[in-house]
Amino acid sequence: MTQRIKFGTDGWRGRIADDYTFETLQRAAQGYADYLKSIGDDAKGIVVGYDNRFLGEEFANTVAEVMAGNGIRVYRTAQPTPTPVIAFAILHLNAGGAVNVTASHNPPTDSGFKIRADYGGAVAQDDLATVEANIPDNLDGVQRMSIDQAMEDEVVARVDVGEAYLEAISALVDLDAIRNSGLRIVVDPMWGVGAGWFPRLLEGGTVEVIEVQNVRNPAFPNMGRPEPIPPNISACQNAVKGHGAHVGILTDGDADRVGIVAEDGTFINQLQVYALLAYYLLEVRGERGAIVKTLSTTSMLEKLGQEYGVDVHETGVGFKYVAPKMVETAAMIGGEESGGYAFRGHVPERDGILAGLMFLDLMSRTGKTPSELLATLFDKVGAHYYDRIDLHYPAEQRDEILARVRRAEPSSLAGFPVERINRTDGWKYELGDGGGWLLIRFSGTEPVIRLYTETGQQADVRPLLDAGLALAGLEAAG
Repeated sequence: MTQRIKFGTDGWRGRIADDYTFETLQRAAQGYADYLKSIGDDAKGIVVGYDNRFLGEEFANTVAEVMAGNGIRVYRTAQPTPTPVIAFAILHLNAGGAVNVTASHNPPTDSGFKIRADYGGAVAQDDLATVEANIPDNLDGVQRMSIDQAMEDEVVARVDVGEAYLEAISALVDLDAIRNSGLRIVVDPMWGVGAGWFPRLLEGGTVEVIEVQNVRNPAFPNMGRPEPIPPNISACQNAVKGHGAHVGILTDGDADRVGIVAEDGTFINQLQVYALLAYYLLEVRGERGAIVKTLSTTSMLEKLGQEYGVDVHETGVGFKYVAPKMVETAAMIGGEESGGYAFRGHVPERDGILAGLMFLDLMSRTGKTPSELLATLFDKVGAHYYDRIDLHYPAEQRDEILARVRRAEPSSLAGFPVERINRTDGWKYELGDGGGWLLIRFSGTEPVIRLYTETGQQADVRPLLDAGLALAGLEAAG
């Protein structure tokens, strides 16, 4: 039976040696090669990169072989490379796109196939669907040239754009101010490709950078997955407290997401970080421009937009929606609930390294700790509290659960009146009386229901999530 390859919000991911094999990867690469040829971007060549995961280089070579077999020049990264650096390489080399062999924040058993367009950002939803439809059912439709032959014929070349990337982001943030800030910083790349970048960028001043979990280990020990949110961040929290650091910065497996740990070891959640980064650009740097956000991220952005007179655009979940909207609106910043943020003047791609530097610049310019910055933000827009649940359910119950949510027209949730239901991407219940919002979404690739909420009182978070589970007829595990 043919293994179907289905793209999610950010390409295709699968379990190594199960659905993610050299054969399925060849088929996925052929689908993308056919798409590039159909739009005429094959003549520009393509960047192929990989991260620290198991067999990353071998999988990247497989992608390169298929591209070469289709007559497409390949710029293959010389070493495991962060997703934002690969995205930057597209523009730097004037390539037609990129494939990154990464499963990002997924468990260590997984690998992935993340594709990017010629503008350096995520491929738009309609085009992603075209790539998926182009994937052949078997290897008969795959064209391939051996990696040795492709390199001998100079169809595949190894590249390193690290220095060019560092120069580009140095123009976007005041590195000298951070270098001479005297901050003590813990950086946790979570065994991923974010290792080494912060010391490289900030060396030579009074700042002290302490890296933990900064070597390649595809097993990602001490965590279920390299995702910079609890419960995966204990090593960073312990290091911050143990070293008396001012802040902890985490990057996920492919370094396109960032997490922040405050000076007391408290996690600053990703919605709060997004609002703080927008505040930094608007208030501290005095910039103006549109803000792009997914509907699963913070309503603090709308309040900041009103305060500073800038437009806020809400999209579906995923950078396949955020990146095109950023380009369309020349946005100042774009981001999503997962901890991925992109910035004007750079590629329209999540960049955990640049986001971390901007947070450090916010600290150095204001002289405030993360806890103090969060208090300043709440003084301006009011307190906001957030959490989410990802719940697996029996796959055969999907239709029944989905129908139950579709039928639901609640007038209130956890005591708050439902003022509007936004069905752009799932079901977002916008609540009155300071209730905030609750979002219910179903994964398109696995039997998982996701519930998100943001509200003004910490005590209301769990009741709102429970109310969402009740709508779906489910109960939280444990």
